[in-house]
Amino acid sequence: MYSFYLTFDRGSKHNHPMRTLFIADAHLKSPDQPNYRQLLRFLHEQEGQLDTLYIMGDLFDFWVGFPSQPFHHYDPVLDALKRLVIRGCRVVYFEGNHDFHLGPVFSHRLKARIERGPSIERVQGRQLYLCHGDQINPDDYLYRLLRFFLHSPVTATCVRLVSPTWAEWIRSRLQSHSQSGYESKTARWNYQKILFDFAHTLSESGCDGMVTGHFHLALHEKAPGTSVEIVALGDWMAQQTYGEMVDGVLSLKSYGAESAISEKTLPEPGLRPGTP
Repeated sequence: MYSFYLTFDRGSKHNHPMRTLFIADAHLKSPDQPNYRQLLRFLHEQEGQLDTLYIMGDLFDFWVGFPSQPFHHYDPVLDALKRLVIRGCRVVYFEGNHDFHLGPVFSHRLKARIERGPSIERVQGRQLYLCHGDQINPDDYLYRLLRFFLHSPVTATCVRLVSPTWAEWIRSRLQSHSQSGYESKTARWNYQKILFDFAHTLSESGCDGMVTGHFHLALHEKAPGTSVEIVALGDWMAQQTYGEMVDGVLSLKSYGAESAISEKTLPEPGLRPGTP
């Protein structure tokens, strides 16, 4: 299931092109890590330049919305997002498999729209299918079962009631599952083919584009035999890749690069780092 939104173009009253960014899979852990510092610098550079920032899941290595907000090592990122909001940027957050039941920090402090699953949105005249991506592979049965439990109302209730000291235990279990399963999954499944196959199912819904995270695969290509333009966002761990849309044109970029990424510049699928 997915939700449907008609997003009104808000950039017409400004003297700059409408600009939307998509980021995913930073898996932030500590402010002293290079990817954490790079992302803070990147977000600072976007202040006053964005209409909408879509966070497509797994921004953090682990986040659940405990009422007491025990994750103070993420405060610099929350402050950076707040500055974007103050400067007029709308934040939309798609829950991933490392961040879910996001809580009041995002819904109230950042006034973010939170999506628990995929949605179809009209963005800058394009009909886009937007998702974290962890529900695209129909054959990943064990993960689908885990996801059902983690995103269930029972887990949401536990988050509100249990002590945040459980957070570290939950985090370590999720991280162990993610790391142990990554190599076997990349060996077993061709993520590019999975994305192409899924794109064929979107034609009936009228989508002409799809933006997804999760796979740590940096890909910008039209699915063969369809009109669906796929942007798989890579990650912000080693690749520092992100999606951009300006006046209806989608592109995949790497932070620090001057131009959009072409497929020839990407590493082979087996070499793309990450822990979906």
